[in-house]
Amino acid sequence: MATEAQYQALFDRFAQLRQEAIDQLGVDLLETPRLADALVGQIDDYVRQAAEADSATPVPPDSGLAQLVGVGPEAARHFGETRIPQGVEGYDETVTSERIIAIGDLYYIYQHERVGVFRVVQKLRELFRHGAVRLSSGPGAYGLYQFDRREVLRGTRHERAAAYRRAFGYGAKALTGGMRPNREFHPLFTLFNRHVAQYWRDKRISDVIRDRANDPTFGSIAVVRRAGLDLRNNLKFVSYGNINVLRVEVMQLLEEAFRILNADDVKRVFGADNAWDVIEEVLTRYFHEPLTTSPRQRMAVTGREILRWLAQPHVLQTGRTEFEALLLEIAEDSEEWLTSAQAIGVATERPAGAVVPQAAAARGPRSPAVGRPDRRRDLALG
Repeated sequence: MATEAQYQALFDRFAQLRQEAIDQLGVDLLETPRLADALVGQIDDYVRQAAEADSATPVPPDSGLAQLVGVGPEAARHFGETRIPQGVEGYDETVTSERIIAIGDLYYIYQHERVGVFRVVQKLRELFRHGAVRLSSGPGAYGLYQFDRREVLRGTRHERAAAYRRAFGYGAKALTGGMRPNREFHPLFTLFNRHVAQYWRDKRISDVIRDRANDPTFGSIAVVRRAGLDLRNNLKFVSYGNINVLRVEVMQLLEEAFRILNADDVKRVFGADNAWDVIEEVLTRYFHEPLTTSPRQRMAVTGREILRWLAQPHVLQTGRTEFEALLLEIAEDSEEWLTSAQAIGVATERPAGAVVPQAAAARGPRSPAVGRPDRRRDLALG
């Protein structure tokens, strides 16, 4: 249990240790900049270990108040003899990874819903019921029959729309029961991907023009970390409720839908080679829609990988070398997500260092065609 005097002396000693280490290694630090990161990280580890050891000591019943105010036999004679706590648990370390992973799966489902997978199956079910397609007893026909009969056991399209609206702010579904749309998600998600992409662009440039390969890169890990924590903390409050269970149900539904679309008898009806060809054929023939199949599907895959990465404690890493090694896992995913989002008009090209006004960020992405949010086409359900 550290007293105020011990608390102050501890940080003074660590500050002196840093100064002496830098004085002794001054020339080496200039020649090997990464040595400074290692040195600072090692001393920070010592500070953290000392704080953890002090926090593990038993707390007095009155938390040291009697000692502080001078009451009882343990009253302090000097201010330096009073007890001082080390602090409380960090906010950014209290996120449950399971809920963020569930949000990643729901994002994956949303993008497939926007592609039109479920609408295509519903249209096929309607045509099959009316006898308007040459399907009778094949695996696709039987799958459509089962899909139809199981509908009463599944969540409805409106329930899925409400989940997308609550988790991502996408769509125009009116929410009830005190739920609110998470309009902050898309600006924060886009900003995080921009900073990740910009970090690796800066790294590639610095690798070319630096005199020494072991010099630090130009990218700022603090900017990437802050953007990632802001996004993760935003998702923390929308990941409660039925989302965890709902995404399992809809992932099963998505698998069933593709099993039907990939059946040989269904593919023969449309002269298709695979399930994606069937989807595009139905969308163009019956819905007369422009196709965004490829970019949407890649946004689903890369977006889920990025959110899964945020569910882990990687973003809390403070060492540059370790952070870069972990961030490399989503470097290409962020670039691909940005490119796909720009291709369909739900993200605009903006330098990573540009500051977005709060009101503009809350409004969400703007359509390049008309200069205003196109919620009907880009952010709403089909």
